[in-house]
Amino acid sequence: MKRLAIYTVSAMSALTIGTANAQSFEGFYGQVGVGYESVAPSFSNSNVTVVGVGTAPINTSISNSNGFTGVVTVGYMAEITKDFLLGLGAEYSPIAGQKANYSGSVLGTSLGNGQYNKENSYNIFLSPATPIGKDGLLYGKVGYTGATIKDTFGSSSTNTNYSGYSLGLGYKQIIQGGLYGFGEFNYMSYGNQTSNSSGTVAGYTVTSTMTTNANAYNLLVGLGYKF
Repeated sequence: MKRLAIYTVSAMSALTIGTANAQSFEGFYGQVGVGYESVAPSFSNSNVTVVGVGTAPINTSISNSNGFTGVVTVGYMAEITKDFLLGLGAEYSPIAGQKANYSGSVLGTSLGNGQYNKENSYNIFLSPATPIGKDGLLYGKVGYTGATIKDTFGSSSTNTNYSGYSLGLGYKQIIQGGLYGFGEFNYMSYGNQTSNSSGTVAGYTVTSTMTTNANAYNLLVGLGYKF
């Protein structure tokens, strides 16, 4: 019986060592991540109307904005059970996205070319998580996200605020003490924005309507600290 008890204690100790501790990730944390981001806007329901004559669709072409990104995040993780944590976080990207080109035409006549890029993006999210492996954490993210799209056309530029939802999946691994490394994937969907304009051409009143939306994703790696 004594030998059996020794074996049982040894087995339980090995199990404890091999299982991540939820308390290792409980509390406030801050992290910085860098990586790659792609933004893919699209146009829909876009047209030009000559009052009293008719309406013609605006044909558009737009490139994705691909490039480097960086994100700063702060948050708090609460231990709900030994196998489940729930976090609340906020993140901000101070790095403007790469500029990309777009163009438009109506009935074969060019309307000109412009550029756009994403700036000042943010994300407020909930993060369900579970300990995994040795000092590791697998987590998801569901949030509300927003960004400013800067549109430059000729000598003028406009800023349009977009908002939508975000989804993410990531993994953290403690390096030493409160220091950890992480990697994650995030997807952002920004809702429709409609712009209207009007003017006079050759004595006719001309109006235009353009509806845009955008999807984006990023891949991040970085370091953080759990206080």
